[in-house]
Amino acid sequence: MRNLWIFINRYSAFFLFIIFFTIGIVLTLKNNAYQRNVIINSTNSVVGNAYAKLNVIKRYLNLRQVNDSLALENAQLKTRILTFNSIDSTKTSVIKDTVNHQQYTILSAMVIKNSINLANNIITVNKGSNDGIAKDMAVISPQKGVIGFVLDVSPHFATIRTLLNKDTYISVVLKKNNAYGSLVWGDKNFDFRKAYVKEIPNHFKVNVGDTIVTSGAGGFPKGIEVGRISKTQISTGDSFMTLEIALFNDFSTLQYVYIIKDRYSSEIKNLQETSKNEQ
Repeated sequence: MRNLWIFINRYSAFFLFIIFFTIGIVLTLKNNAYQRNVIINSTNSVVGNAYAKLNVIKRYLNLRQVNDSLALENAQLKTRILTFNSIDSTKTSVIKDTVNHQQYTILSAMVIKNSINLANNIITVNKGSNDGIAKDMAVISPQKGVIGFVLDVSPHFATIRTLLNKDTYISVVLKKNNAYGSLVWGDKNFDFRKAYVKEIPNHFKVNVGDTIVTSGAGGFPKGIEVGRISKTQISTGDSFMTLEIALFNDFSTLQYVYIIKDRYSSEIKNLQETSKNEQ
């Protein structure tokens, strides 16, 4: 207590200055409208700037939640688009229950691990069997391009065998003439920006810049753009040609993917297995 009194006594002049200064400010603001408005406006400006910076920080911290929400919304929109495109326009009947009759449902997932420099690249995502994901489902990019197929599934996670994998084959067509081929990655000199389309019959006319799209097989909806032809390579003495394509999708920057649930995949797979046994 004694030390406190000594401290107050030593700095009494300073404390008196603070007290009288505060009283002077209060009286000035109370009796002068101009000064009061200036102080209020200045205070509002400082507080406003502080809140603006705080909101920037909050938005940054909430980016993941916002991205998840946008990915889910985009998945729902893509599902509606695919449902609309898959309606058979030759039928006169109108499908009223679009939820129960739609062939494709799209599920969004966030990439938590990715590789692009291996011979067999695999992606891990944060969705699994509890979210309705199953083995062999097709996977596409939120922008353009195919990703691959679901490889393995656990309750909360799944791995995806990407196009950048020597065991991945995807059925594609040339957009301008529907010539069928198989989309594969390179046999050597791996480049995550390029792939190859094999087994295109030689009699089809192809040009650099032509677009390659999915054929509608393997769980991929028909017409998803894959890439553009960057080089044509006709195999000598063969009936088929190989095309080099520049992929639309950038595998090095993947953050989200869309996993496609095909309502008829099991039926198509069983039918194809039956036909294979009879060949």
